[in-house]
Amino acid sequence: MKNVVIEYNKTIPAPYRDSEIVERKGKGHPDSLIDGIMEKISQTLSQAYLEEFGHILHHNVDKGQVCAGEVEVTFGGGKFLQPIYILLSGRASEGDGKRTIPVQTIALETAVNYIKEVLPNIRPGIDVIVDSKIGRGSQDLTALFNSKNEIPLANDTSFGTGYAPFSKLEQSVKAIENTLNSPSFKHNHPELGSDIKVMGARFGDNVKITVAAAFIAQHVNDRADYEDKKEKIREEAQKIAEQVFEREVEVNVNTADDEEVFLTLTGTSAEMGDDGSVGRGNRVNGLITPMRAMTLEAAAGKNPVNHVGKLYSIASFEIANRIYQETGVDVTVTLLSQIGKPINEPKLAAVDIYGSSDERTERLARSIVEEELNNITQLTYKLVKGEVSVF
Repeated sequence: MKNVVIEYNKTIPAPYRDSEIVERKGKGHPDSLIDGIMEKISQTLSQAYLEEFGHILHHNVDKGQVCAGEVEVTFGGGKFLQPIYILLSGRASEGDGKRTIPVQTIALETAVNYIKEVLPNIRPGIDVIVDSKIGRGSQDLTALFNSKNEIPLANDTSFGTGYAPFSKLEQSVKAIENTLNSPSFKHNHPELGSDIKVMGARFGDNVKITVAAAFIAQHVNDRADYEDKKEKIREEAQKIAEQVFEREVEVNVNTADDEEVFLTLTGTSAEMGDDGSVGRGNRVNGLITPMRAMTLEAAAGKNPVNHVGKLYSIASFEIANRIYQETGVDVTVTLLSQIGKPINEPKLAAVDIYGSSDERTERLARSIVEEELNNITQLTYKLVKGEVSVF
């Protein structure tokens, strides 16, 4: 039996309170950009380990920094004055004592390929410089990772927390960024960069959403053209929000525009003064939700085998979502690990159910927690394949 504790919470969940705040940083935002780079490096290293050794070796490439460049930009174009500098850091095993893989080469190539995917207008080696300082892992954590236990042993005493369902504001904020950054929308709106941040606020029934969207200079002729294209972005964001809420929603785009506007060469603010660090952006559910239970765990780049901060953050949302789907109750799930213990045996699995006690709901919730924890190692393969997002 797992250490499952069921509690009935009498507080009001965020979607039903008088006020709510939700944020999402799009894939081109400097914080999300470095999250995506480091997570992609973890995936690529894991695939290389599996191919060469038959199992994943220890690594935690969860440290990285985007140092902003400097540009001169105007309608129609511009130039870089100083390139963006991206530092890759963390720890990764090179081999098993008999064979090795080129960790630095894999990391650098993966980073460049990911950057080109997210920022197709950038010139690697010219507009952005990527440097790797990934080193070897510590002996104690590597020993835990390489233990012969059938179930991996937790590499830390840490916790993850998740909830279900998403509120309408959470759905709106995520849907707006996903749509604006989708390939189909970009095909029709090449002027829109990938650095898109969406902030939603609700005060009772009054919903206000602010979008900060980087525009690409070569696709904007002048100020009038910019304003026209910005309005089309605003209309699309408003349509998405109003479809979710089924009522009027106020949406504004680039509210800081004055004499200068949010114009870029490559579609990210990292080119002109905005730095980024792993873990400063979205949580594993793709959102920043200060009025919800939330962990500060930086999941991107951490190993997918026994890093419980990463695994428990994802598993808690999956467990909460399944409990909600099968019982219909609002729920928050928190999983606490203990270093050196099997990852499927948390020190505590706390389930907060909002509402009155119900024997059937409690029985189902407990059963779901047990089943999901017993299958937690399946998360590793989903993460390696990129089937689970961590930002």
